[in-house]
Parts: sequence; C-alpha cells; structure tokens
Amino acid sequence: MPKLTSACRALAAAGLVASTAAFAVPALAADQENPAVAETTPADPWAWLEDVTGDKALGWARAQNARTDAELAQGPEFEKLKADILAILDSDAKIPGVQKIGDYYYNFWKDAQHERGLWRRTTLEEYRKPEPEWETVIDLDALSAAEGENWVWHGADCLRPAYDRCLVALSRGGADADVTREFDMTAKQWVEGGFFRPEAKGGTSWIDRDTLFVFTDFGDGSMTSSGYPRIVKKWKRGTPLEAAEVVYEGTADDMYIAGYHDDTPGHERNFVSRTIAFYNDELYLLRDDGELVKIDAPNSASKSVHKDWLLLQPREPMTVGSTTYPAGSLLVADFDDYMSGKRGFEVLFQPTETTSLDAYTWTKSHLVLNVLDDVKNRLRVLTPGEGGWTASEFVGAPDIGTIGVRAVDRDESDAVWLTATDYITPTTLSIAEIGKQPEQLKSMPVFFDASGLEMEQRFATSEDGTRVPYFIVHRKDMPRDGRQPTLLYGYGGFEVSLTPAYSGAIGKGWLEKGGVYVVANIRGGGEYGPRWHQAALKQNRHKAYEDFAAVAKALVADGITSPEHLGIMGGSNGGLLTGNMLTQYPELFGAVVIQVPLLDMKRYSHLLAGASWMAEYGDPDTADWEYIKTFSPYHLFDASKDYPATFIWTTTRDDRVHPGHARKMAARMLEADKDVRYYENTEGGHGAGATNAQQAHVWALTYRFLWRELQ
Repeated sequence: MPKLTSACRALAAAGLVASTAAFAVPALAADQENPAVAETTPADPWAWLEDVTGDKALGWARAQNARTDAELAQGPEFEKLKADILAILDSDAKIPGVQKIGDYYYNFWKDAQHERGLWRRTTLEEYRKPEPEWETVIDLDALSAAEGENWVWHGADCLRPAYDRCLVALSRGGADADVTREFDMTAKQWVEGGFFRPEAKGGTSWIDRDTLFVFTDFGDGSMTSSGYPRIVKKWKRGTPLEAAEVVYEGTADDMYIAGYHDDTPGHERNFVSRTIAFYNDELYLLRDDGELVKIDAPNSASKSVHKDWLLLQPREPMTVGSTTYPAGSLLVADFDDYMSGKRGFEVLFQPTETTSLDAYTWTKSHLVLNVLDDVKNRLRVLTPGEGGWTASEFVGAPDIGTIGVRAVDRDESDAVWLTATDYITPTTLSIAEIGKQPEQLKSMPVFFDASGLEMEQRFATSEDGTRVPYFIVHRKDMPRDGRQPTLLYGYGGFEVSLTPAYSGAIGKGWLEKGGVYVVANIRGGGEYGPRWHQAALKQNRHKAYEDFAAVAKALVADGITSPEHLGIMGGSNGGLLTGNMLTQYPELFGAVVIQVPLLDMKRYSHLLAGASWMAEYGDPDTADWEYIKTFSPYHLFDASKDYPATFIWTTTRDDRVHPGHARKMAARMLEADKDVRYYENTEGGHGAGATNAQQAHVWALTYRFLWRELQ
C-alpha cells in the first residue's frame, strides 16, 4: 500500500514510510468475521485460503509455485534473464545511499556476498572516492545465522548528540511487524538488558537516553481495528514494558497512535500523533507537565513543526478569517504564536492547474520546495528572514528528469543530496551547498543498452474529458504497425505520484529486448496534488480505471500496439487497478500482471491493515458496498467471460495486504479454467522477496510471462 504523508510523520519515524505496519505473525490467519457481513454475503468457497500459514493453504500455494515454475522457469533464456536481473540487484557499482548520523555516513547494503545485508558506515572524505572504505556495524547475514532467524532490515533510530545508542528494527522475513533492539554503537554489539520491543506492528522513539515513546501491541485491546497501535506510552529504562506510563490512548476505530520526540537543538519538543484515517489526523504538543495541547488545524491538513515554524498543507480549501487557502497550498506560521491563538500565515506555495507540491526539505537556513509541473520536477529555495520569506532558484538543478532533494544535516549545514534520473538515464547523486553548483559524487552504472531509445510525455483524454498524462519509452525508429509489445504500468491511489526513474530490471527485462514501456499518471495519484487524488476516491474510483483505459486506447489509436500485444502491471493498490482492468476491460489487453493485490473488496477491511484504507475505498459493511462492489475484481469475475492471460503473485509474509486476496482470485480463475498462473514467495513482506535472489526469480518469471504472451 501507499507511502504516508507528512501528516503521518510519526509513522514515518517508526520506519513505516511506504510500509504501513500490522499485527504480529499469529494474527496472519483469517481475520474476525463481521456478523452483518456473514448474514448477507454468500459463503466463499475459497475462504480457507485466508489461513495464511495453514497447511492446506500453504500446500495449495506450493503446488501453484511448482506449476508456474514448470511453465516459466525453464530453459537457458529464463536462467539468463534471472542471472542478469540478479547481477543488477547484486551490483557493487550501485549508488550507496547514505544517511548522516553524527560524524559518519551510514548505508545499508545488499549484494551477492551479503544476501541479508550490511549496515555500514564511512566518512564523507571516503564517500567521495570511487570505492570508499566501509566499516561494518551490523552484519545481518551473520546475525541471522547466529540466531537462526531470517532477519530483514527495517532501519535504526540513533540518539543525539553522542549517537552512541541506536534503536534497531528487524523484521522476520520482511513482514511489517518487527522487533526493536537497543544497539551500542561504540562496542558494536547489542545492549545486554537494553530496550527490547517484542515483535508487533508499531515502533519506538527516543526521548532521552533512558526514556522512550513506545507504541506497540501491549495485549488485548491495545491495537486498532486496522492492526496498528492504539496506545502510546512513555517507557523508562530498567522497567518492564507492561509498567510503561500511558501518554495517550486512541479509539479502536483510529488507524494509528504514535509519539515522537523532536530533538532539534534549542527546539526540543514532544508530540503525539493520532491518525484517524489516511489524510485525517490530529497532532498534539505534549508539554513537560504531561498536558496534551492539540494543534488547532483541520484534520485533513498535513502538519509539521520545525524550529520556530508550523507548516500546514491543507488538502481541502481552508478558510481563516476572510482568506481561503486552496487545497495543496503550503502555509507557514510562527509555532508559538499559533499555539497562543494567533492565525497569521504566509503562503509558501500555491498550486496551479498544472503544478503541485511534491515534497519539501529543510536545511539549516533554507526550505527547498520540490514542485511537480505536469509531472516534471522543479526546485525552489525559500529563506526566512527578518522581513519574511524570500524566494530564489536552486542553483545547478537539472532541468530534465525526476529530481530528488533531501538535507544532508538539516541542523548543521545547508548542504543537500541531489538525485536526478529518468527511465533511460542512470541515476546520479550530487551534493549541493545551497547557492552553489552541485558536485556529482556517484552515478548508477549503465545496466542496459538504452541506445536508440527515447522518452516522451503524452496526454490521453479520459471518458469525462480529463487530460491524463503518461510517459512512454520506445525505440526512436519504432514502427507504427500496432505490433509493438507494450507494457503499461499504473497505481492511481493514496496521492502517490509516479515519476520517471531508472530501473535496471525494467531495462534488462523489457526495454533492451525491444519492448515499449508506458507509465500512466491516472487520477487517484498525487501528480496534481490533492484534487487529483480526491477525484478518484470511493464512489469515484471508476475514474482511475477510465483514465488507465484511455491511455491503453491511445496507445492503440497511435499505432504503437494492439490489444494482443499490450500488457499491464501493477502492485498493491495498483494490483486492484490491474484486477479491475482484467475484469472490466479484458478486451483491451493481451496479458495482465497483478502483484501483492487487493481484490476481494467485500473482505478487505477485515483483513490485516485493510480497515485503515476505508477513507480511500469506503466501508463495505455499509451502504458503501453498492459502489464498492463495482470495483471488486473478486466479485466482478465472471466464469463465462474470456479473459487475457494473467499472472498473480504475492508473498506469504505480506502482513499489510493479506495474501488471501491473490490466492482466492487465482483459485477462482483456475476453477473456471482460465489462463492464469500464481506464485507466492515465502518471504518478502509487501514486495517481491526478502533477498535479491528471491526478487530476481519473481521478476524473471514476470518478464518471461509477458514476453511469451505479447510477442
């Protein structure tokens, strides 16, 4: 499922960005049944496949894996493709992204010799070199072998200013549920008797050396119906977790409750975040006397605090006094003034018909805005001063491709990391001091032959007349004979924007072999801000599918491809997209790939984290079902209809989107003797696999399937 907005920054601090959490492993079986649903819904003959780790269900999955491997994972062509993708994933020449922690720059790294990965560090002087020397801090392969576990890295939170203690999150097999363990950075070993949070969805945040915020599964009644923490507590060193002091308690219907400490020097503060649903949250300042003071801003507005400033991003028009600020704006106010009741805002960004605010990052003295203009990045620097805020251009920013920017150390310097990429240009990483020309430090290797390829942006017209952008990568000499094998990708949900990015796997598995690659920026995403997302919510979900169909039809009308040569792919909410394209527009496509998907929209809110997405899709236990059933592929499937060849895959350890969705859809299609194959990795969480080898196998299966069906 989706990444989280800045309104959910406490979730991000817990390692949850693009990785919303869920229950511990025992809760992976079929979830509780709602009596009202049971009374009105016919018995599901495939419900037993929701028993994730049940012998019968796992036996079925293993049998399908064997069947799929027998069909697709045979012969030298498959082995070469798998080896090529694995070599890309294992490459020592990839850019090692780093995070500055104290005096060192840390990186988590996986390659052929380190399947589980290394957490390692170096200095900036070393990092500038083509081949830096790294000091290993934690060897996850060695740790997994020593402890008999299949650990997957979930990140580390280190305590300033000494940075000698870190809270390390580790997941078994890649699930969202994880454990937290305290690590001594000086001795490079686990702290005996240190902080330890048992396996669950949730997290921790340092307050001081001997105190944490902890939000986790404390036992019966402590988790929300979405499977996330309902209670945040303050935990003192040396005391049992059960004795931790309750700071805030949400309701069972909330999505996620968390606490975090802002350790910015001179502006230390504690906050509690109450996420009621996606894009619906409350933020509280926790005063030293224990009083919680709500930041009085709309629940739909993203809220963040940095030094002296409160920043708000309204997702709906926000009226203050006689002024109405449009959705998608970025507003700033003095934090202390705001908390005392004053309501003076300065507008730092205001959207237009073609622009939206993609992200922003603070440095010591500046705020850098990353704006999308027709899905192309533009950077702008804002600087606060005595007379207000001044704006300037970002010196040396690339004028093409996708640009990413983040602070090197927002409290100590005005330097930023700058990445630039597109579908055919390897990613570069530069370091840039605001106001000076960037210095390129690293470049991704050339993983596939892009000679003769070009990238374009085009626009299709959806059913209601909406202009829908899409990117297309193809050979410059591409014939317009309607015969080009074409892969169309989309997502269309949760305000997630799809921008061009270099992928060695897509390049090697698809583009280099002559395929056309297309990415559709359909409604439901964030390419044009909140309005683009909200246009496809709930009863308007069909607009996302109409947009995707419009792009498919445009590709055919332009003579690029035809239905028998057009394949589609999408994962998570994108799997719901491709599931709907399969069941509602089967005549448009020759092959469909459905990855870690939602498909049973009657049951989704009762499975794992599903209840947290009702703000996006609606509540199927209410009258909402009348429109939800119109985009529930599991219910739209008709055994009497013809469908294109289909490949569905997921992982057993996906504790975010229940693997039962994928299993049941495949079983229903197999029962009807449709052209479908299924694959399930036993590890990997909400993705293709926990290790590079597992991922390479799944991606090789995927591209082998597409080529067989679309040539």
